[in-house]
Amino acid sequence: MRFRSRLIRGTLIQRYKRFLADVRLNSGHVVTAHCTNTGSMLGCKEPGSAVYLSRSDNKERKLAYTWEMIRVDRHWVGINTLHPNRLVAEGVKSGAIRELEGYQTIRREVVTRPGTRLDLCLEGSNGICFVEVKNVTLAIDGAAAFPDAVTERGTKHLKELIRLRRKGHRAAVLFVVQREDCDTFRSADEIDPEYGRWLRRAIKAGVEALPYRATVTPREIVLTERLQTKL
Repeated sequence: MRFRSRLIRGTLIQRYKRFLADVRLNSGHVVTAHCTNTGSMLGCKEPGSAVYLSRSDNKERKLAYTWEMIRVDRHWVGINTLHPNRLVAEGVKSGAIRELEGYQTIRREVVTRPGTRLDLCLEGSNGICFVEVKNVTLAIDGAAAFPDAVTERGTKHLKELIRLRRKGHRAAVLFVVQREDCDTFRSADEIDPEYGRWLRRAIKAGVEALPYRATVTPREIVLTERLQTKL
């Protein structure tokens, strides 16, 4: 996934009210950017960190800037939660996600029953596969970890994937790890033990857990390889 326009570098002043971030641009101007990430962003919101923003040409937007990534140690971490679905869809089409090859049709935001929807539904010669996509920014002792805050919605998605798997469909949760400094993936049980318990139940029930690492740069974000899961 290539960014449509050149990103703008700045320094994070603060992230607040979940959806807002004040950033001092290299020009010296201070702007307020939209933060799409509703999680705690633990370890990815340190004031004084280098960040990159995108700028929209849509004059009807209240905030022209969107926070895209932050520098953590020597690596860029992608914090925009709107990108993972697109990355996974591109990965399915290109064959970059080998476990999901053989599907010709991709539907997004699929309602599986009243009040419940999943990110992707893949259809093709391999049948039907329901996929829920999660963005991962948290690292704990060198392991990518999810979630970074208690997520009842995430647990609900796991329960739905289990239900669909028991009905005979293929089901998967794909974790997009938008940072390169992690070699393994695990559930963040110290943050949300309930999610960890349901993730293990889902895997036992046949739901596939697919953590994929992405290379994040100011020019593009690319899925590269699957990480080993250690639960």
